[in-house]
Formats: sequence, structure tokens, C-alpha cells
Amino acid sequence: MSVLIKESGGVNNVGFTKVDCQNYMSSSRQRTLGSGGQVVIDYLKQMQAEDPGFFCSFQGNFENSSGNIFWADANSRMNYNYFGDTVTFDTTYRTNRYRVPFAPFTGCNHHGQPVLLGCALLLNESEASFIWLFEAWLAAMSGRHPVSITTDQDRIIRSAVAHVFPGARHRFCKWNVFREAQEKLSDVYHSQPNFEVEFQRCINLVETVDEFESCWESLLQRYNLGDNEWLQSMYNVRQQWVPVYLRDTFFGEMSISQGSDNINSYFDGYINASTHIQVLIKQYEKAVATRYEREVKADYDTVNTEPVLKTPSPMEKQVANLYTRKIFMKFQEELVETLAYPATIIDDTGTEIIYRVAKFGEDHKAHFVRFNVFEKKASCSCQMFEFSGIICRHILAVFRVTNVLTLPSHYILKRWTRNAKSGVVLLNDHILGMPGNAQESSAARHDNLRLEVIKYVEQGAQSTHSYNVAMDALREAAKKVAAAKKHGPGVQQNTLFDGSQQLQSCSVDQDKRIQELTVELENASQQCEAYRTKLMAVLKDTEEQKLKMLVKVQNVRLNLKV
Repeated sequence: MSVLIKESGGVNNVGFTKVDCQNYMSSSRQRTLGSGGQVVIDYLKQMQAEDPGFFCSFQGNFENSSGNIFWADANSRMNYNYFGDTVTFDTTYRTNRYRVPFAPFTGCNHHGQPVLLGCALLLNESEASFIWLFEAWLAAMSGRHPVSITTDQDRIIRSAVAHVFPGARHRFCKWNVFREAQEKLSDVYHSQPNFEVEFQRCINLVETVDEFESCWESLLQRYNLGDNEWLQSMYNVRQQWVPVYLRDTFFGEMSISQGSDNINSYFDGYINASTHIQVLIKQYEKAVATRYEREVKADYDTVNTEPVLKTPSPMEKQVANLYTRKIFMKFQEELVETLAYPATIIDDTGTEIIYRVAKFGEDHKAHFVRFNVFEKKASCSCQMFEFSGIICRHILAVFRVTNVLTLPSHYILKRWTRNAKSGVVLLNDHILGMPGNAQESSAARHDNLRLEVIKYVEQGAQSTHSYNVAMDALREAAKKVAAAKKHGPGVQQNTLFDGSQQLQSCSVDQDKRIQELTVELENASQQCEAYRTKLMAVLKDTEEQKLKMLVKVQNVRLNLKV
């Protein structure tokens, strides 16, 4: 397109647009797909027939280069109910010349891992096609809009996002912006070796809007780029890709500066520029299986390994039992850093106290925290909690000097906790995640079992007695599951062993013993709940007393000032 525009003397003289060119390339791409497209369609129809939670939609005629496909399995749709606050639409295939126009929707789970939320094959890349795709995806997700969405900065995608997700915060992927910068500013990159480093530093390392504005202006002047059209166009939409403008919105990333550097992560190593459509489904299934295994391992590690505590703080111990392991480690990092961050009161005249928080020896990089003593609510100028859902070291430093010993509940997002995937999931009148419908899909069966096991582990670990009861019950249950798996679904449990009366009797005894153990476990759980209720009452009374003391101290301060 660049060559044609130059040769014809302007974009209006070419005779077609960049979109027309992309659609033509998509048609050419389809001619190389051969019969592979039908293989994909057959696979999706089979999945839809086998699983009522599987969603699939077609637009146009895929075989004649004018159609698109979208699908989302039951697990993707359930994941969206738990982790649908922030979504990434990955169109890496457009920039890396993929053979297959494959575009996944992804999110971020409670371990900080990428999670699949749907997939698309796009042969037609018109604005109407992207609108159709986003509406199909939204229908699969029961019409629930995300808080934020990340895509590349293509004009057509931007328009489609604005049309379908008007209330979502739309962010451009920085990786795509920097890649396009290498193309649009190639002369500068080659003639000025330091420009790229300074450009990325200006985007990633500034901490305030004023600092960015000053840095950007200085960069343009130093390299004489004030008239560069591409830089001007990107500056005009800076609120959608420069991190300092995006901190007030949740994107589920641990680092503000490093976010969205490369959104092509879920299928890394499985689908790339050399992947043929004939092997697409096989690679897709491998990637999904591998990601599933990693999530299960992270769940297991969180529940079955003890975190290493680094401070005597009650808050650290509290959070270690709430968050998943990776999220706890991020919180722990922030908590430990508070030791180097003194908090100083700079305004104590209203209902809020304003603190100045800066690292020792770095007073020029101060942050400001507004803290409401009575509600235990704080907001920091760094906006880390708003962006990542994890409280920052600056607020934790204020909590430390104000004797807030446990993390208030409004700073604990369920999506980062061990129990993030608990609760009922409704998908188009199908209730997934409920025991009564557990046989409808393998994804639902897995999640039901996992949730029950996690609850069982938490209850069984309350005391030595309940632990022993739980272990005995698990051993008995494991034997029954193994027997059921060996002999298939058509055989009753009490006749698994060729009618042996002795073994039948043994099975009855085992059932009776399991019932007794279950009753004991329930009694132990009730006792634990009673103890927990008493403890919560004591803690509540302590908090009330502490609040009264704070009020008295506040009154004394006011009297002294008078």
C-alpha cells in the first residue's frame, strides 16, 4: 500500500483502501487452506453436538472466502464468569503473516496465567465482520460486558469495539505500537541508535501525566520529530496505550509499566506463522490441555504447600491463606518493601488524612495516600490497586503506621483468591457448576469435583481430628472411584465383584463407615464454625475498641491545636 500510495500521488488515487487489500489477502489465504476449513467446521459441529455448553457461530460462507467462525467451549465460558473483567483480543496473525487467520480471546486467571475465552477464524476483516465477531462472543458470554479490553490499534477494530463495548476501557497493545514504530520510524531507528531506548523509557518509566508530557515534548525536540504524522496520531490517542493514562482501570496485570508488551501468550509454541489449518485443531487442543495442567498444578501448589512468611505481620499470614500462591508472593513483595517507605502526615484537617510516602533516600519520587480512618479506605496516587487489584506498598505503609493489622475485605478481590472459581455459572439457561447437571460437560464435572475437593481440604485441615477423619474418608472414596472406573457405569457398586457375598458385605460395611466418618466430619466442621464465630466476635469487639481509641486520639489532637 505504501508503494502504491507513493506511485499514484496519494491514497485517494490508489483506487482501493488498506481494508480492501487486507480482505484480498484474506481471500488468497483461504485459497491455500484447501479442505482444512471443512475439517474445522466438522470438528466444531461435533463438539457442539457432544457438549450443550459448547458455543459456535458462523458468518457468511467460509468455503468461498467470505466467512468467519467463532467458538467457545464450556470451560471458556465458565472462565469468563470468574475472570471476565479484563479481556484481550489477539490478532497477532495480521502482523506476523500467519498462514491461518486465528484470533483468540484471552483473559487472566487467579494464578496470573492466561486463560482462553474463545477463538475465531477470520477470513473477512471488514468492520461489519469484527462487529459480528464481538457480538457473537458477547452472546456466548451471556451478554456480560468486560471492564476493559486490549486489542491492536487498527482503526476498524477500534470502531467495532466502540460499537459493541461502549462502556469498556479500550487499550491498545503496546507490543503492537512499538512494532509499528519500528516500521513508521525506521529512518530514525537506523540513524539515531539511542532513540528506541529513550522512546520506550518515555512510555514505560514515567509515573505521572505531567512527567510523560514533558518527556514526550523533550523527545520530539531532541530528535526533530515535531512534524512526524505517525507520532502525532499516536499522541492524540495516548489515553489508550500509554500506561500512565490507564492506571485508573483494572487490567489484571502485576506490573503497570510492563503490561501488554506481547499479547500473544496463550498459544505460544503451538500456533505460529508456519501452522497449517490441517493441524490447527490438534495444536489448539494441545495448548488447551497444557494450560489446564498448569492451572491444576498451581491449584495443587497453593493448597498443599506452605508459603514462606517473611514478616511477623498478621496481615501477611491472613493473606497467605486467602490468595493463590503467585498473587500472595506479589502482595508479600509489596508488604516487605514498606520497611523502606516511611509515611508522613501532610494534611490532617478533614475526614481524610493525607500521607506522603517515599522510599528512604528517594524523596523526589513520593506518592500520596488519602486514608479514611473510620472506613479504613485508602487511595494512592500510584493507582496500583485500581490497575492490578493488589494493594500497593504505599497504602500498606500507611496501614503499618496506623495499626491496621489485617487487610480490609474491600481490598481482597475474589478473582485473586483460592476460591475464585466458586459459585453457580449460568450459560444460556444451562446451569454449569451445579451437581445436578455435572454430567452435561466434562468441564463442568471437573470444576464441580475441584470445588468440592478444595472445600473438603479446607474443612479437613481445621484440626488433627477432622484431618484424620477426612483422610480415612478419602481413602475409602478413592477405592470406590477406582472400582467404578474399572467396571464402567453400568454396574452397581455393591455387585462389582462377580456377586461375591463376602465382598458385597464388605462394601456395605464401607458405606456405613463412610457415613459415620461423614457425620464426624460435619460435627467437627460445626465446632470449627462455632469457634470461628466466637473469634470473629472478639476481633470485631477489638476493632471497635481500637476505633474508639482513635476517635479519642483525634479529639485530643484537635483540642491541642485549639
